[in-house]
Amino acid sequence: MNFPNKLTMLRILLIPVMVGIYYLDNDPNTLNTMNYLLASIFILASITDYFDGYLARKNNLITTFGKFLDPLADKLLVMFALLILLDMKFIPMWVVLVILAREFIVTGIRLVAVNEGNVIAASQLGKYKTAMTMFGIILLLFHVELYGLIALYIGVLLTVISGFDYFVKNSKSILSSK
Repeated sequence: MNFPNKLTMLRILLIPVMVGIYYLDNDPNTLNTMNYLLASIFILASITDYFDGYLARKNNLITTFGKFLDPLADKLLVMFALLILLDMKFIPMWVVLVILAREFIVTGIRLVAVNEGNVIAASQLGKYKTAMTMFGIILLLFHVELYGLIALYIGVLLTVISGFDYFVKNSKSILSSK
């Protein structure tokens, strides 16, 4: 297993650590050491998202395993963080549902495309969506609620736009009657 894939695996392994820290905290709604630790782990995991892709491309270490696991790791990390924020009552349920629905739709589109021999890479818009969503999550984990919600809502808007963009760009594959 190459180093970029190890970074992706680290991101996945940090998820249960985040959840455990969240449940160890006596009062997750009060900013304290555990919240800082939770936010710091999320930041570390988010940084691995950048570096695993960068290193894989730079060193020509792109693998099928990495293409499969990297986006899955991103989705799992974001979803677990959103569920923690939902449980903390920092975000409304609809935010989680919109992001989750988009991820299922885009994954479905990618599966249809793969079945036809096409691989759909992450779009630049999708990368902006992920970055803004992660930034909003970080602010909210640090209890910077107003700016965190603004960033997260921008991320949700980009989520919807990028989901629509994936659909439009791949509508031939999706709507074909093979």
